[in-house]
Amino acid sequence: MSNTALYLLLAIALLIAANIVFAWWAAHHHPPTGRFIEVDGVRLHMIERGDQAAPALVILHGNGALIEDMLISGLIDRASAKFRVICFDRPGFGHSSRPRLRLWTPERQAELVEKTLARMGVTEAVVLGHSWGTLVALALAQRSNSPARGLVLVSGYYFPSFRTDVWLLSGPGIPIIGDLMRYTISPLLSALILPLLFKIIFAPKPPLPVSRYPTALMVRPLHLRAAAEESAFMIPATARLAPSYPSIAHPVTIIAGDGDRVVGPTQAQRLAALIPRAKLVMLPGIGHMAHHFAAEEIVRETIALELRAAA
Repeated sequence: MSNTALYLLLAIALLIAANIVFAWWAAHHHPPTGRFIEVDGVRLHMIERGDQAAPALVILHGNGALIEDMLISGLIDRASAKFRVICFDRPGFGHSSRPRLRLWTPERQAELVEKTLARMGVTEAVVLGHSWGTLVALALAQRSNSPARGLVLVSGYYFPSFRTDVWLLSGPGIPIIGDLMRYTISPLLSALILPLLFKIIFAPKPPLPVSRYPTALMVRPLHLRAAAEESAFMIPATARLAPSYPSIAHPVTIIAGDGDRVVGPTQAQRLAALIPRAKLVMLPGIGHMAHHFAAEEIVRETIALELRAAA
């Protein structure tokens, strides 16, 4: 073996060791804010807020996000004045595990949420999903024993389309090659592009400072695998789910910002035209991270939807 190859292997080994140590440090530097529940071999991190006797509201965050995103936005605090709020780190994000030998499609995650809520004794809930979390909410609503009594879908992607970001962001989810990326260069590259990513997802509003987020958790190898897999699963998932949208009998409120540069408002408009009991709310001058700039309005619409579901 040449000296060059030896030095390259040594550099890779050092990067892998550094990322393992960094992931351990990140988890301890940003400890869990809630509690854990284990269902089907998945250790889910979750928080609960509000009156236990109030109507249940389940919040599902988007791809690459975690519970803290919903906390920072103020959505959980506002909603907990009226609801028993239950928010999960979805599998692989934040402090939740993501078993490797499963495809964590929206349908698989919906099954996990259903079983988790049943374990908690929650038989009925309004489900609020943001971005990729809307796909899990839609899949949950279509399960035969679904606890969902209504859906609030914020900044969702619902129909297949050509997206260059899928090709750019899915690499770390590829077995072997992706593993090598995630334990070597991907954490550093991800940390470097986060400020640009924040500008895109918060636009047209100014982005929140990256420093407000637990970014160390967000660039760990497991978190990056979860985000990459969900990027890869997104278009096939919408292709599977879209034909069943007209059969959704629950009341559904679809919320979108007319300035959303990640998804675009036409996705929400198309969905509202297909679901019989849908209500479309378009937020002027707001982008993909609508919950950060319209949390009060989202909670108002969620309360109104809960009343519709109870009628």
